[in-house]
Amino acid sequence: MEKVIDFDILIDDSFIQMCQNEALSPIHNKYVLSLVNDFEDGSWRYSKFQSFIWDNIAETSLSQKEREKLVSKSHSELVAAAKNLRLTDADEVGSGSELAEIVLYGIMKHYYNALPVVPKIFYKQNAQDNAKGADSVHIVIEKDNDFSLWFGEAKFYNSIEDARLNTIIDSINNSLQTEKLKKENSIITNVSDIDSLVDNHELCKKIKDALSPQESIDSIKPKIHIPILLLHECSITQGANCMSDEYKESIVNYHKDRANSYFKKQIEHLGAIFRYGEIKFHLILFPVPSKKNIVDKFISNVKFYKEQ
Repeated sequence: MEKVIDFDILIDDSFIQMCQNEALSPIHNKYVLSLVNDFEDGSWRYSKFQSFIWDNIAETSLSQKEREKLVSKSHSELVAAAKNLRLTDADEVGSGSELAEIVLYGIMKHYYNALPVVPKIFYKQNAQDNAKGADSVHIVIEKDNDFSLWFGEAKFYNSIEDARLNTIIDSINNSLQTEKLKKENSIITNVSDIDSLVDNHELCKKIKDALSPQESIDSIKPKIHIPILLLHECSITQGANCMSDEYKESIVNYHKDRANSYFKKQIEHLGAIFRYGEIKFHLILFPVPSKKNIVDKFISNVKFYKEQ
């Protein structure tokens, strides 16, 4: 299927092709995607970014059956979705984490053609709890009647300098533990969404059999992808007023530097995980001019729809 997303793509490459440090090992099965929003009338297009969030919000906070019931009822869908969202996070570092989850879901759906088999915001134990485990869980239908599993991490940071990168690696390390992977697999096979989303009954059974608790986690590691969205405040973007070649080149250079630093840290800290080299990692970088402006507007919109 064609990859379609309404943002400019500055980098879409395997890390091995852009690696600045050939001594790193293993550097294969690692990819970098750099996305940027555009500008209008000399300003970054906040309204376009907010529209992307709200166009995709039902994917994260409503089950497949709820979405089917609300077909052609867009306002009702937004009201229902907003009621499943928490307004703020307990700590400043995590502020905006649900917003980042929604952006990742949109990227997974529109760019990677993924099926949202476990809408994590919907499946929280209650409206005040963070989703347990991965921030997103998707299945991508591959050629030859096969599939891949995508367990995503989504962060919204004021900075993506080195100190912040360590917290992401800790989170990924936790999510790749066998116990956590088995838990995610059991959620996938026990919710009804997979039956509605995977039309091919033979493939649906194949997925459930592969994710059965009786199967070894080792056998599915080659099917696992970890998309890591780093939505981040960026001084380069803050200082720009148009999609110039200079702006794009600055972002490309910055994101290459951050990708190199991130994967170096990840290899050092996670390389001992059994069959680590067979797991595919996708670092997704998306700069914004002001985290506060985006989070404040998002919270304002959630409050509006919650009151409907």
